[in-house]
Amino acid sequence: MSDAIKKDTSYLSKTLFIKGLQCHKALYLQKYHPELKDDVSDAKETLFSSGRDVGIFAQQLFPGGVEISYEDQTLSDQIKQTQTEIKKGTATIYEAAFGYKGAFCKVDILHKGKKGWEIYEVKSSTGMKDVYYDDVAFQYYVLISTGLPVSKASLVHINNQYVKDGDIEVDRLFTIQDLTKIAKKMKPDISRELKKQREMLKGDIPDIDIGEYCENPYDCDFAGHCWSHIPENSIFDLREKGVNKFNLYRQGIIRMKDIPKDMLNFKQGIQVEGTLKKKNHIIKENMRDFLKSLWYPLCFLDFETFMSPIPLFDGTRPYQQIPFQYSLHYLKSDGGKLKHHEFLASPNFDPRKELTEKLINEIPDNACVLAYNMSFEKRILEDLGSWFPEHSDKIENIIGNMKDLMAPFRSKACYLWQMNGSYSIKFVLPALVPGLSYDEMEISNGGMAMDAYSTMCQTEDPGKLERIRKALQEYCNLDTLGMVRIMEKLRKIVR
Repeated sequence: MSDAIKKDTSYLSKTLFIKGLQCHKALYLQKYHPELKDDVSDAKETLFSSGRDVGIFAQQLFPGGVEISYEDQTLSDQIKQTQTEIKKGTATIYEAAFGYKGAFCKVDILHKGKKGWEIYEVKSSTGMKDVYYDDVAFQYYVLISTGLPVSKASLVHINNQYVKDGDIEVDRLFTIQDLTKIAKKMKPDISRELKKQREMLKGDIPDIDIGEYCENPYDCDFAGHCWSHIPENSIFDLREKGVNKFNLYRQGIIRMKDIPKDMLNFKQGIQVEGTLKKKNHIIKENMRDFLKSLWYPLCFLDFETFMSPIPLFDGTRPYQQIPFQYSLHYLKSDGGKLKHHEFLASPNFDPRKELTEKLINEIPDNACVLAYNMSFEKRILEDLGSWFPEHSDKIENIIGNMKDLMAPFRSKACYLWQMNGSYSIKFVLPALVPGLSYDEMEISNGGMAMDAYSTMCQTEDPGKLERIRKALQEYCNLDTLGMVRIMEKLRKIVR
């Protein structure tokens, strides 16, 4: 390691410190080999964006403050500007910057209370997590160490029981938890850990193997690098619970073929045998029983939803799933013509009422309604019934007539080795119907659909809007068309 790199050991931001708490090796790689990081997923980008939005919204708890911008400013400049605002008597500072012996943090909201300065760390989550104590304690340590009189350190998070009724009531949307006593108690621990991390950064890369900490409290950015030695069909590909995979790994058992058979439950045994021998597992009688439970008219239903930490519509809660799209395939009788209905909301409008009224008119009375993982569709329908009680009888009838197409796959009554132990439709469909797959689609999963709808609400480009609409319709259509083809395949298998 060069001397130039060694000089960088003192600087540790809060983010780096938290990474080091999770794994010293991850911190080392972040400091000296950031090029080894995994690409940031769309889901993680969405999470970051959501967190920023919540942080800005939470500023309304203490309005009228001054923000310390990070754009076009060095860390030193941000710290100086913060001190200038404090000396001016500014009562509330957003993104206040502080440094102490190389430890750096930005405080989401710094407010001057009656007894001293108050730290408010804002999270977009709906409750406490252990790592948040470290987060707040680090900030408390840095600010106290600079000589700032801090009287309170708190965490601000979303109250998921809040229901919007008119304008957002910020004081009810957020819950504030006082962590001052814990932060004070943890101050020596923060100091010791900072020293450990700096000592570690002076040496060679830590010899740390993969472990449970790779995913806790956060998915590690360097998994692709650190896990590159894990082969295909490893113990980590095993589905279901009951096997401690890292215990096996530490015993030198890495490949699926080396797992002792007596450690596997019924479903895991089917997966392992299927993977190693390319063997399918079919229980025709169970599949027949499922197919006999269906009747006509037969509908195939799938919703796409979005959710927001800050509820957009009256009657909704933070992170409540709001349906903006559905696809409905329909068979009036066995051998009848397949029909298709769909709905995709216009952006920036509450879609619930229009979607509800269109859907209940398109599902015939007493039709059998198939969904894949129907607990999700049932929950959406239950919400629609509570939002629009005038339609609750029809919606309850639909719910009462629902069947779950996932059932024969979850029970392993129908298992093809290509499903890789999963009963997700993303694995089941291409295994049963090789011509149908999500792989080449512009939108290939529910998270991407949610992001696409969010983009629709933000773009003013007609061409882009139409392209996204088409991609959403193709994706949602495949979900229900795929269900039709899956059912057809099941019937062929049991003949």
